[in-house]
Amino acid sequence: MIIDTHTHFYDPQRPQGVPWPAPTHELLFRQVLPEHFRAVAAPCGVAGTVVVEASAWLEDNQWILDLAAQTDLIVGFVGNLDPAGAEFAGHIRRFAANPLFRGIRCGGRAFEDVHTGGLLAGLEELVRHDLELDVLVSKQHLGQVCEVARALPGIRIVINHIAHVPIDGRAPDSEWTTAIQQAAAMPGIYMKVSAVLEQSRVQPAPADPDFYRPTLEVLWQAFGEDRLIYGSNWPVCERASDYVTAFAVVREFIDEKGTGAADKFWWRNARAAYKYVERDV
Repeated sequence: MIIDTHTHFYDPQRPQGVPWPAPTHELLFRQVLPEHFRAVAAPCGVAGTVVVEASAWLEDNQWILDLAAQTDLIVGFVGNLDPAGAEFAGHIRRFAANPLFRGIRCGGRAFEDVHTGGLLAGLEELVRHDLELDVLVSKQHLGQVCEVARALPGIRIVINHIAHVPIDGRAPDSEWTTAIQQAAAMPGIYMKVSAVLEQSRVQPAPADPDFYRPTLEVLWQAFGEDRLIYGSNWPVCERASDYVTAFAVVREFIDEKGTGAADKFWWRNARAAYKYVERDV
């Protein structure tokens, strides 16, 4: 079984439209719904997905949950809520009542000052509801992410998009490598191997898995077979390559690690991190 833990669904044809992507973005400004994802991912053996927020509108969290009620393809949803917001606890209670709601995602700005502004108090609500935290960060924020992990030992954190390391076919940036190793030392932090081809400094992104191997090997050595998770970042990944090509790059690398490790990467580790809903996928 394969679970893709990073997709975005939205529909610009709704009466209210969408806050993202902009109409000027010709590639992404289109209907992106479960049936469209199934068409591109099913040939790769993908059976389900965890959807990650693509809208800052509060009620679009409900829109995704309503969408999930119509298809078993969606096994979980990572919402968009401000953990430092005054109404965060109430929002979490509301959405966590739906078992498909599995956590929230925060960007780097949320970690600019971990110990002020109510961030930790909000994230304590995630722990209380057994929800996880996706983080969209770069190397400069990983230290603060580790601070959160130390302050809240029960929290599960999933770093998105390999922490945005530039990939050029050679050994990755040494500062990124050090930050990755420090993050991996925290047992509650997972790494989502997503948007890999988007990090390529060469575009169109090479389809040769060897181009990405030095970076992927650093992640493997740091997080091991128990805390690496598959995600595509579809449809945004199409800015660099098609789904099948991006999937094949990651598949060749992880399959070399053995069937047991591959099984963990494709779905077991995602189950541990997200505690997603086992549906008839």
